[in-house]
Amino acid sequence: MSPEREVATVAMIGFGAIGRHVARLLHPEISSGRLRLTALVRDLDKHVEHRGLGADLIEVEHPEDPRWAELTADVVVECAGVPAAKAYGPAVVAAGTPIILTSVGALAHRPTRQALLAGPGELHVTNGAIGGLDVLEAAAQAQALDDVSIRTAKAPTGLIQPWMDAEEVRRLNELTPADGAQTIFTGSPAEAIVRFPANVNITVALAWATRGLGFDAADDDELMEEALHRTKVEIRADPSQVDSHHEITASGSGGDFAFSISSTPSPENPATSGLTALSVARTLRTCVEGLRRR
Repeated sequence: MSPEREVATVAMIGFGAIGRHVARLLHPEISSGRLRLTALVRDLDKHVEHRGLGADLIEVEHPEDPRWAELTADVVVECAGVPAAKAYGPAVVAAGTPIILTSVGALAHRPTRQALLAGPGELHVTNGAIGGLDVLEAAAQAQALDDVSIRTAKAPTGLIQPWMDAEEVRRLNELTPADGAQTIFTGSPAEAIVRFPANVNITVALAWATRGLGFDAADDDELMEEALHRTKVEIRADPSQVDSHHEITASGSGGDFAFSISSTPSPENPATSGLTALSVARTLRTCVEGLRRR
């Protein structure tokens, strides 16, 4: 984007809770004509009440849809979940268009990760529902971190998964505050994203931030593979938890670090962290500003 071109065109894949929240946050740019937002949805009829958010909505059912192929944008923002990130992301990058990845869990899938890192389009990874990753990234790039872990606590019903048997589902549904928090998973981000695909994008974001210093796509891919298995994850079902709560600890020669984050729900969907949309909007603004300076 040249300095003379003031209108940034943004294509958003998905217009669910996160996408709509991002659109609200971008109101200053959209209303002033500095940004034009086009959102891809699978069913226009389900979004009739969302037309007032400033986005042009188009119905696209799959990556081979000609309406998607004909769409041009300065930046693409993915807000539609890991399967959509896998389906649409690699082609966006291959076309030379920057992509902002919200469903960071897609980076746990190595073929997708390699495609997203291959360029020529630039990959921008959002921090999602957690903060403090800049200092951990700096320490990791200096090889000053030895241990990284995250403990995530959520309401029990929000952690129920299709693979759970009836007894486990019943146990989670019947937990009360008197039972206290119950650990239901310990392992790595690589394992967590398979078992809890909608709940633990943040664990993969933490692994990405603490992978270390890579000098090319191959380096970043290999470092991420190691980080996905090195980072420790604990998921707890907490009946007293209303908002999602995350505790991150890290240690090494760079020091000891601890972050505690309780994110308020998105105004669009109480089950979604409001911080995610804030992170996406910030990343998008930084990306657009970079394009304007070229």
